[in-house]
Amino acid sequence: MPALSQNTPLVPLSTWLRLAGSWTVVAIFMLFGNDLLGGMLNPMTATWVFLLLFITILAASFGVVHEADHLADQLGEPYGTLILTLSIVSIEVILIASVFLGPGEFPTIGRDSIFAVMMIIMNLVVGICLIAGANRHGDQEFNAQGATSYLSMIALLTAVALILPNYTSTAGVFTVTQAWGIAVLIIALYSAFLWMQMRSHRRLFIQPPAGSMSVPPAQKAIDGQARSESQIDVRAMVIRSCVLLGLILPIVLLAHYLAVVTDYGIAAAGAPAAVGGVLIAIIVFTPESITAVKAAMNNEMQRAINLCLGAFVSTVGLTVPAVLIIGLTNGKQVIMGISNAEIVLFVITLVLSMLSFNGQRTSPIQGYMHLAVFVVFGLILFFP
Repeated sequence: MPALSQNTPLVPLSTWLRLAGSWTVVAIFMLFGNDLLGGMLNPMTATWVFLLLFITILAASFGVVHEADHLADQLGEPYGTLILTLSIVSIEVILIASVFLGPGEFPTIGRDSIFAVMMIIMNLVVGICLIAGANRHGDQEFNAQGATSYLSMIALLTAVALILPNYTSTAGVFTVTQAWGIAVLIIALYSAFLWMQMRSHRRLFIQPPAGSMSVPPAQKAIDGQARSESQIDVRAMVIRSCVLLGLILPIVLLAHYLAVVTDYGIAAAGAPAAVGGVLIAIIVFTPESITAVKAAMNNEMQRAINLCLGAFVSTVGLTVPAVLIIGLTNGKQVIMGISNAEIVLFVITLVLSMLSFNGQRTSPIQGYMHLAVFVVFGLILFFP
């Protein structure tokens, strides 16, 4: 990352505008939110309130990605990507919890959001990355061991969280004991995965040097660590971390109001309940998806994989325990089991992803296949 000149502001004007705009909207809803949404909503009010909240949260999310990107440049991989992924997934958990704890009953919002993230990230975004990267750079190199680690976690966590409930209960619901056990197990396994990703197996998630797969992995990890440590600017990291938190907080404070108008819109339009999960996935992961596509176009396929597959691992690893624990502590029913059609899509997506990242180089052919699976998902969602 090039050094900043003395005249270059550490935090650009656009970021200050995002901060000011986000907190202004927070102030408006803190003062007048109950009046706007407390009575009987009408389509006109719900529409402009939704658009205001949607644009504000999306703009703040882009700001979070921007700051996390700078931290990524300072820390190197995979730390930078982890910061970005965990920030984005934390926003998703907040939005899901807001809908879940809202006035309506949405027992499937957790599983719907998780499944929507899978279809969007692992089919739409991965497909675009494979095609866009190949169009600019041809077949791209990546670390196959890292991709396999992600896919193994995805297979295990998703099957346990979203498929197993269908075979332990006809309603797709875990018992109280099962829910606590699954939540603790997923937290422990995800924590162990993160620890190994940052420590002993960090080398598996670093972009291999172009055409130099023979370089010893341990040496590549050491070289990458030395480069990242030499570039760390503590002052810049502290300031950008504070800005990142300042952009996440408005999303937390506005999530409840977005949940209210979303509930109203889904009910008024007679749309499938799963649309709420798709909407949350779109709001949260649009900025990170754009970042992943840019990484693929910059010939950084490993970073794109870290963002896409890592985002879904984090989604399951954080969202499932959060939803289960919230349901248990608040007496809310949590339906985790997905439908038979969704199970088929899950299997197709997982098998296709394993084949797409089976070698050392990507292929655009698989990219078109991933896009086709996403189209099938859309057909099943809106035309059941």
